[in-house]
Amino acid sequence: MGQASHQYVIALGGNIRAAKIGSPRKVLDAAVKTMAKQGITILASARIIDSEPLGPSARRYANSAALVQTSHAPLELLEVLQKLERDFGREKRGQRWASRVLDLDIVLWKGGIWASSELTIPHPSFRERDFVLRPAASIVPDWRDPITGLSLRQLHARLTKPRTIPR
Repeated sequence: MGQASHQYVIALGGNIRAAKIGSPRKVLDAAVKTMAKQGITILASARIIDSEPLGPSARRYANSAALVQTSHAPLELLEVLQKLERDFGREKRGQRWASRVLDLDIVLWKGGIWASSELTIPHPSFRERDFVLRPAASIVPDWRDPITGLSLRQLHARLTKPRTIPR
């Protein structure tokens, strides 16, 4: 590979059946396979978990994460992922956090921090989301958040640690 190589953690999610694919779990499997056909090497992918929806959706989500390698710089990868979402039937209008066929988010980048009007890496909310941290920590537990310096394993442990209720 003559071009620079980048590694990313991508969060995958969805909660609507796709006409020619099937259940949300099948959509995530198909999305990983499709990424692999688009010049994105899948280094690892987490098992799919089910999670409660954020916001107005009543349907449970299927979620996963993938460690990928590609020559795409962050904004180029964002374009590829957004096209993939559209190809799978995602519509970018309507309510925030509404039901969707496929959601692909760049969570972390081996290059550290990226900020532009279109994209922020690390993903601004990933530290508070078990449905992102649990799959990501299962495949790259020692990857570090460049902002906090904590590993994904540590971030997930902090998020899921039982809290005592004050008396």
